[in-house]
Amino acid sequence: MPLARHVVESVAIDNGVCIRPMPMRRTNLDTGETEIVPVPCGATLASTCPPCAERARRLRMAQCKAGWHLDDEPLPDPDPPSEEVKILAGFRADLEVHRRDAERDGDAAGVAEIDELIGQVDDELSALGVRGRAAPGNRERPRRIRSTRRRQDAPDLPRLPVEKRTVGRTFEAVDGTVRRPSMFLTLTCDTYGRVNSDGTPVDPSSYDYRRAARDAIHFPKLVDRFWQNLRRAVGWDVQYFAVLEPQRRLAPHLHAAIRGTVPRNLLRQVAAATYHQVWWPPCDRPVYGDDRLPVWDEAAGGYLDPASGAPLITWDEALDAIGEDDEPAHVVSFGPQLRADGMTANSANTGRMIGYLTKYLTKSLDACHATDTDTQRRHVDRLAEALRHEPCSPTCANWLRYGVQPKNAKPGLVSGRCRGKAHRRETLGFGGRRVLVSRKWSGKTLSDHKADRVAFIRQQLEALGQTGTGPAAGHDPARTAWTLLRPGDPTAPRREHLLLHAVAQRRAWRAQFDAARLLTTGPPPDVPATAPAASAASPAHRAA
Repeated sequence: MPLARHVVESVAIDNGVCIRPMPMRRTNLDTGETEIVPVPCGATLASTCPPCAERARRLRMAQCKAGWHLDDEPLPDPDPPSEEVKILAGFRADLEVHRRDAERDGDAAGVAEIDELIGQVDDELSALGVRGRAAPGNRERPRRIRSTRRRQDAPDLPRLPVEKRTVGRTFEAVDGTVRRPSMFLTLTCDTYGRVNSDGTPVDPSSYDYRRAARDAIHFPKLVDRFWQNLRRAVGWDVQYFAVLEPQRRLAPHLHAAIRGTVPRNLLRQVAAATYHQVWWPPCDRPVYGDDRLPVWDEAAGGYLDPASGAPLITWDEALDAIGEDDEPAHVVSFGPQLRADGMTANSANTGRMIGYLTKYLTKSLDACHATDTDTQRRHVDRLAEALRHEPCSPTCANWLRYGVQPKNAKPGLVSGRCRGKAHRRETLGFGGRRVLVSRKWSGKTLSDHKADRVAFIRQQLEALGQTGTGPAAGHDPARTAWTLLRPGDPTAPRREHLLLHAVAQRRAWRAQFDAARLLTTGPPPDVPATAPAASAASPAHRAA
């Protein structure tokens, strides 16, 4: 009698095996031998696949720890340009001068010819690893220039030249001990109304859900502006590992590990002076209701007023109508809540704070905090309803409600049914990535960290004289082809068989790894001892 699916999945979870494996056919190109191998799905939410989500969280923990307390710069300076690159750059400079002269003389044919040559030079520079701006002739519209003058209600910020260093300063104690501490920072948005201890509003009718929805949508832009201002204020290239999540009251919230130390007073000053202005068309008063929305006209190639048949203004026209004296559609800023704690390498608090930083990565944002009561669930419902009708991007279908055609408008757009990630209940307005890592955090990508964990596992196995018993052991990756089995393939085994096969493989790898660890001193600093390390040794997981 076959085992029930829920029993097999429970056993798979206990052994750290993916419960939604993708069956893939591995073909040896030399011998023609084929075998069906279960490959982990790679989900990041525990509601989808708990083992894969926990594996992804552990990998993020390793990435956070690897770059938090570095003593040396993670990335070397770029190599100087070669002579070939210098020659091409000089030739491109000459072309820019000739193009300007052709524009002045009104020689359209000459301008087109020079633009073609500039494109060829740019292609050659790109092939050599040099990236630059687009050629002038490829710009469809002139760039809109907004005033960079700071708002009168925002305090001024100190501004220093930014040095090319990412590590913080050292401090010497009385006993001669030298330490290079770092920081753990917490930021959040301002209040939208009084709330109870469970995060729900005291008076839902006066709670500003519209501002809460807009702050959540534009919060990543505010975070980017904060790091820019902080680097200019401290005078060095601050690096961070940050995670976005909602506070208990569902306000946008940020936890960040910062390499190096910054005075707390300066952090508060930068947070208070940081803001992001959203220069969008007005979207406070709807022009059309759900019962009377603009209609698409194929002949006009755009949306028309349902009563008069007049075309709606385009996105570019709506932006051009914003005057210099007009106010932005929304301004998002941080609230007064700020906490900054110092951390030293290899301290007891460091590991605890890394776990706290990645605590909710396996959960959807609407499940980060308890929604056990009807009051809490209604609070989430009201915020989700406000996000449903709020424009999330220039291409959002909700602009039709405010009499504006979305950017790159197409038929089938319905206001209130935008497919953008920010409108989903499980995201609560966060349409981008939840983990924000600066480019020079550890000097490695997430794939590099995964490869380091795999290399450690193989090193432990080789210490025991073993090479692994994975499905791809003994096969040259260059002479191996992987093919995903489509639904309905008669050769595809049942999911229960795939899970049992993966559990057996995991138990064998775990036995190998445990035996090899007895001969070593333990895992490296960036591999937690409780991590499902044997899963990283899976060649199938690496192939995925």
